[in-house]
Amino acid sequence: MLYTDLFTSFEKARWEMAKDIPWHQFDASRLSDEQAQTIKMNAITEWSALPATEMFLRDNQEDSDFSAFMSIWFYEEQKHSLVLIEYLRRFRPELMPTEAELHAVRFPFDPAPALETLMLHFCGEIRLTQWYRRAAEWHTEPVIKRIYETLSGDEARHAGAYFKYMRRAIERMGDEARVAFAKIGVLMASAARTGKPLHPTNLHVNKGMFPADTVQSKLPDPEWLERWLDQQIQFGKLQEGKVINTIFAKLSTLYDRTIDSANDLNRFRKELIGRRPAAA
Repeated sequence: MLYTDLFTSFEKARWEMAKDIPWHQFDASRLSDEQAQTIKMNAITEWSALPATEMFLRDNQEDSDFSAFMSIWFYEEQKHSLVLIEYLRRFRPELMPTEAELHAVRFPFDPAPALETLMLHFCGEIRLTQWYRRAAEWHTEPVIKRIYETLSGDEARHAGAYFKYMRRAIERMGDEARVAFAKIGVLMASAARTGKPLHPTNLHVNKGMFPADTVQSKLPDPEWLERWLDQQIQFGKLQEGKVINTIFAKLSTLYDRTIDSANDLNRFRKELIGRRPAAA
């Protein structure tokens, strides 16, 4: 089981909100209203780990190891929401999310293939690692800068844990897992061409609620994410390239072959699909 080792390593890396966040360094003069509003939106977005965990547990009924890991992931993601809310409680209480605003992002996700969802969230954690790094650079207030640096480190560890489960999936299911990961990899690596931020919280997940079936659509300001990325933290081509290159590097390791582009990955996916009848 991967869960036991992951539990041990995550325990060693865990930070404490009371001791590891330098609350005493807060500088009100370096926090703008614009910046404070984005903290609220991220606090609500992080709360969506709740429905995501419900989805993971439902769609991984046969995998107790991965389901147990959800206890760690869910705890840490909800802690992200909590530390952002605590920041607002201390320094901008008028912007604290209401319980209704938090509950709005808890809605049912349609069942989806477990392997594709795993890859989607692996890519999402890589992307969020870079988003939060840019957020830390954009903010000027010392405490929130430290918070985003801390959250970025957590997201990177989460990506590493998902990668371990991806490797295990290939050991168990072979090309079925390889094809699923390549399919989502091509989608996520093509984000720059779509002009839309591709992340689990911005993808449609409930056909019956379409088009209001993304986490972002449930926020008080549904348009904030693209504005945050494009105009505020300025997550541009250079930063997007870091995300895509990390995905390619990880898949190259996973597949034991060089993946340098979405075309490389798509060709490999077609090779995998093409050899299925021969294997059968």
